Amino acid sequence: MASSNTPIEDLMRQKITEALKPSSLEIINDSHLHSHHKAMAGSTSKETHFRVNIVSEEFKSKMQPARHRMVYTLLKDEMAAVGGIHALQLKTRTPEEEAKANVK
Repeated sequence: MASSNTPIEDLMRQKITEALKPSSLEIINDSHLHSHHKAMAGSTSKETHFRVNIVSEEFKSKMQPARHRMVYTLLKDEMAAVGGIHALQLKTRTPEEEAKANVK
């Protein structure tokens, strides 16, 4: 069995999918845009900076800070690991919020 080129992204997708059952999940790896930053000096990880868009019923009746805490809790190990997630930009919406945002 071949190992994945994106083990952190794969684990993020698995944990978010299992816990939040999203109707939409988009994970964008922006690590290449930040590899020259001083904080990344010496890091060989290609999976440090992500933008994640999640649409889930699990976010109903929760404010943005609570939604973000839900995701941070899911990914706490990946954020604490050496060479793990350094930055995580989140967009968390309910299906209704997503539908309103897409009406133009």
